[in-house]
Order: sequence, then structure tokens, then C-alpha cells
Amino acid sequence: MNSATQTMQLQGPSGILEGLCDVPEGGAFKGTVVISHPHPLFGGTMQNKVVQTLAKAFVQNGWRAIRFNFRGVGASEGAYDEGRGEVDDLISMIEATCEAAQPMALAGFSFGAYVTSQAVARLSPSNNLEKLVFIGTAASRFQVAPVPAELHDKTLVVHGELDDTVPLASVLDWARPQSLPVTVIPGVEHFFHGQLPLLRTLISRHLRT
Repeated sequence: MNSATQTMQLQGPSGILEGLCDVPEGGAFKGTVVISHPHPLFGGTMQNKVVQTLAKAFVQNGWRAIRFNFRGVGASEGAYDEGRGEVDDLISMIEATCEAAQPMALAGFSFGAYVTSQAVARLSPSNNLEKLVFIGTAASRFQVAPVPAELHDKTLVVHGELDDTVPLASVLDWARPQSLPVTVIPGVEHFFHGQLPLLRTLISRHLRT
């Protein structure tokens, strides 16, 4: 993302996971966000533009941002595991990079939002989870876990009105039983082409509340 981006290699459940770490200017940070990327079999990586936008928004608001490649992507070892192993990958990254005494945030795009939801369902309520961000949530393709009620005020869900990869209706069907708000960007498709600055603004606004 910038000249200060640091590469990482951490031991995951099925081998080495490669990642990238960005910190705010000056090096101090209020907490750590771990960001999950889109579907590995459809070109999803930690370099995805929406994933980079998430990282930029968090860094600009004082957070350290960790991005990583799921098993079988890039230099990460292992093979695609239909979401099961990818949840294990995310949990291992959280355990390796998030300190118990500091705030934690989780964010994901598309398949990464599904993986994030499943990780949240497995995390202990004692975790210092301060912010959740779901972008283009793959609710039509995977069993996205509901967001615990106590985290609703800390959660941002953003979806494009014209998303033809994950129809908006499927995300509303997921959110409706929870009374979980969804922010819809009119005229925008799955990858938010031309609207990444607006997406970053929405994320930043959420982080400041």
C-alpha cells in the first residue's frame, strides 16, 4: 500500500501464511484490524482494491492493518478448503497479531466477509472486538453467520445496489432477521468501481463513531 508496508510470514494451520502490515504515520496505533480477502478461486488476494481500501481507511484512523492471503493463495501454503480452513487461517492470524490489551477490529470483502462472520461466531465474548466491517457480503453463496446483538452498534455493512455477484436482496434477507442496518450505495456493483473513495469515507465515518 505504501513504502512503509511490511511483509509478514506467520505459521498457520496448514503452513506458512503470507501477509502485509501497515501502521499509521509515526508507528503508534490504537488497535489492530485483520482484513480478509475475496474468494481464492476467483482471483481474490490481499492485494484486492477493496481490501486495500479497507486497510487505508483503518490506517488513516489510527489502526494497524493486517492483510493476509488465505491458504493456497500467493505464497501462503495449503489449499482452498471451501471456507472451513480459511476461518481457521483467520483465527490464527488474530491470535498471532492482536494483543489482548488492545482494541481489535475485523473486516472482510465478499468471501472474506463470510469468513469474518464465522470467525466472530467462534471468538470468545471477552475479545476486545471494537469494530466490524462487512463489504459485499457473500450471503447468496455461503452461510454467513449472524452478528451477535451486542456488536450491532459496532458493525458496518456496505453493499452495492447493482451487485450482480451477490444480489443485494440476499444481504437484506441475511440482515433482516437481525434488524442489522445495511448501507446501500446506489448504482454500484460488486467491486465498487469508481466509488472506492466513497467507500473509504463510509468506513472512516464508522471508525470515528
